[in-house]
Amino acid sequence: MREGNFRGKSRTQAQLAICGDSGSWFLLGASPDLRAQIEATPELHPRVSTNAQGIRYSPIAGAVLLNADIDHVLGLLLLRELQPLRVHATKSIRRILTKDNSMFGMLQRVPGQVSWNEFTPGTQFSLIDPAGNDSGLRCRAIPMGTHFPAYVSAPRRSQLSPLESSLGLIVESPSNKRLAYMPAVPRIDPPLLRQFESCDVLLFDGTFWSDDELIRLNASGQTAQDMGHVPISSSQGSLAQLAQVKHPRKIYIHVNNTNPVLNEAGPEYRQVRDASWEIAEDGWQFEL
Repeated sequence: MREGNFRGKSRTQAQLAICGDSGSWFLLGASPDLRAQIEATPELHPRVSTNAQGIRYSPIAGAVLLNADIDHVLGLLLLRELQPLRVHATKSIRRILTKDNSMFGMLQRVPGQVSWNEFTPGTQFSLIDPAGNDSGLRCRAIPMGTHFPAYVSAPRRSQLSPLESSLGLIVESPSNKRLAYMPAVPRIDPPLLRQFESCDVLLFDGTFWSDDELIRLNASGQTAQDMGHVPISSSQGSLAQLAQVKHPRKIYIHVNNTNPVLNEAGPEYRQVRDASWEIAEDGWQFEL
């Protein structure tokens, strides 16, 4: 890619921003690349001339955290400039960030800097801004895994709920359209397929092409499934298992830089596109 002889596109780390009728934006996760992603997205730029909140104002009202992985939460530290934020997270994820990580104290320097809304997987919750205004967006988290990040100590893990460790999210818009955001899926079962069939857009875990991808490249490491990801290929991969899901627009997201689907001249890319899947790129927008 850097030498200009790779047929593909550069991508930043997986990040979504969603907005309902209120005009406030909410992040799904907070990636380490968040600053560059905000700069590339005019809708997320401060609008100083149209508000009385000063130069620190941001249209980003909050975030939803689906796990405590570093590449999912580190961007919160880039939102530490005292603008109010509301973070929606499970009790377990909130505890990891606020009790075990001193750096995240930067989000609590002044009263009201960050307010937390705890949600329980399986129950619907509304996205509300720091002032308590309803965005019109409804969410429901689905447990996806049972493993917390390696940096979480064993004593702390014993105090947490495994079902809160890794989540997928169903978002419903004010017009009753549904989006599924599934960045880390360790298995696919019939109930999950039924959830997807009721969605209009499916953003699905495209981390690895094959189960032994990292082992072959590095001669060591874990399989995709060991790391909580269903690979794309094989009869048990997501491409085959999700072939029966017809209603939503299907898009792979969270694609690792080892995944050959990023090579637009390769057979893996053609196989995915021939199956009517897309591969997410920076800057894509959807209206539901």
